[in-house]
Amino acid sequence: MPKIDIDSSPRRVGASYPAPFDQPCLNRVRHRLGDAGGLTDFGVNLLELPPGAWSSQRHWHSAEDEFVYVLSGEVTLIDDAGEHVLRAGECAAFPKGDGNGHHLVNRSDSTVLCLEIGSRNGSDVCSYSDIDLSIGDRAKGYTHKDGTPYPRRR
Repeated sequence: MPKIDIDSSPRRVGASYPAPFDQPCLNRVRHRLGDAGGLTDFGVNLLELPPGAWSSQRHWHSAEDEFVYVLSGEVTLIDDAGEHVLRAGECAAFPKGDGNGHHLVNRSDSTVLCLEIGSRNGSDVCSYSDIDLSIGDRAKGYTHKDGTPYPRRR
């Protein structure tokens, strides 16, 4: 089994959302461990959330399951049922198609580390619960909920 060097794994800082939706996520860091290991059926990310950072805008997937496990720190999960504190050793799951918009917010004074695992399905549509944003075909980019495209980021 090939060992993955986390420090040299593909890393994404910030978010690709159109402005101003990207602002709360600018300081998040995702180490794409699944990509580093050549996985194609599901993704695995090591998520670093510094104080004040969001994991994403609140969203849900039509055709992808998601799972998050907190490795260190304390993070607030916000979903349709309200706010829930998750501490190291705790986890949450989001079945595809359930419509439960969710995200993580670091309201603590320390960086939080989470493991994110999710399926990869080319027919998935990701809907954002609180804002006029959607994405289906990743090559086409983000759209308004009526299908009108947002300008592409440079």
